[in-house]
Amino acid sequence: MKIHFIAIGGSAMHNLALALHEKGYEITGSDDMIFEPSRSRLENKGLLPSAMGWFPERITTDLDAVILGMHAKRDNPELAAAKELGVKIYSYPEFIYEQSKYKTRVVIGGSHGKTTITSMILHVLDYHDREVDYMVGAQLEGFDTMVKLTETNDFIVLEGDEYLSSPIDLRPKFHLYQPNIALLSGVAWDHINVFPTFENYKEQFSIFIDSIVEGGSLTYNGEDAVLNELVLASENTIRKISYDTPEYEVVDGETLLQTPEGPMPVEIFGKHNLSNLAGAKWICQHMGIDEMDFYEAIASFKGASKRLEKLAENSSSVMFKDFAHAPSKVAATVKAVREQYPDRNLIACLELHTYSSLNTDFIGEYKESLDSADTAIVFYSPEAVKLKRLENISADTVKNAFGRNDLQVFTDPEELKRFFENRSFDAVALLMMSSGNYGGIDLEAVKAKFQ
Repeated sequence: MKIHFIAIGGSAMHNLALALHEKGYEITGSDDMIFEPSRSRLENKGLLPSAMGWFPERITTDLDAVILGMHAKRDNPELAAAKELGVKIYSYPEFIYEQSKYKTRVVIGGSHGKTTITSMILHVLDYHDREVDYMVGAQLEGFDTMVKLTETNDFIVLEGDEYLSSPIDLRPKFHLYQPNIALLSGVAWDHINVFPTFENYKEQFSIFIDSIVEGGSLTYNGEDAVLNELVLASENTIRKISYDTPEYEVVDGETLLQTPEGPMPVEIFGKHNLSNLAGAKWICQHMGIDEMDFYEAIASFKGASKRLEKLAENSSSVMFKDFAHAPSKVAATVKAVREQYPDRNLIACLELHTYSSLNTDFIGEYKESLDSADTAIVFYSPEAVKLKRLENISADTVKNAFGRNDLQVFTDPEELKRFFENRSFDAVALLMMSSGNYGGIDLEAVKAKFQ
């Protein structure tokens, strides 16, 4: 097949392009900007566009399909050409479904934890040499690409994102997969730019639950009150299996998970991650991995990329970076580090970077999310607020939203840089949380203070 990608440089899009290239498809693509690591990975396979920009002449009737990425605009000239020529246009999730409609589809959804749970499942399956197709949003150690599509594997494991499918398909991605086996980790309002109210956001998860194929199963976090309400309200004829956080204890900075054969040390830590592990165990059991084989494999799971990633450590202090940006994720991550290092001074630094986090109608959702930290810091760029065309936000507004009068608010990366330069990091746990880059400050310089 000949497939053209509009916006090939995206994290998910370039992985799909690489997977289809590996499958033997003829792949072309366009984009107006491509960053690392997508750029090098496409270039290594000869898939990097020769020039940046949109070229409608690349769209011809010889193409079997066009895959449209979310980064493209509705008035994209290549999209217009595809419509005019009658070339089949797929969104990313539509194409994934087409490739997997005769497989058993395992879809992992939820406002938080879905990347980690999907990564746990793939780690366990890989450990036991179980071949499956997959699609996951973060790079996993030992995997070349995070999309795999074959003609032979029976299962496909999909991370089910609730964000929109494409510029011309405004359905959440996870509505399109029609899972046979599904998991939901929880429901906490996010993406205010798309789902303006919590009720509207919850509705997307109800639709997902009802999209599970008849006779399928839903494994869900029984500790989430909102999710419990949605599951109980669904009349879909599926099996409903709840899970809870397993018993564990932290001893001298090591997390010990209680198993039928006694306490077992695990690499990950934090209540939210142990809850994720419980959900992953159920899904692996649905896929034929027995309980003790799951525990054997999960003991060596170090976490998904950018999730509580240890950047530096010395005899008295440690530094982590985490992708957390939504309120529920921030609160869970800070609590996890607090629990793991109860005797250290916990410094938590959060960058407000997303549309939701910088929106005055949403920022109150962060209340108490940094309360577990001894020192709480928030950084945001007024320029980012302008670019997102949002109302100006003041330091006092941020302090009131988080509910901490001692919150330190920075808007100048140079001032944040000086804070770290002048700070002693003795007996400290430093947690940096962002989906951005703190205005470009050099984390390597901060890491050097932990050597």
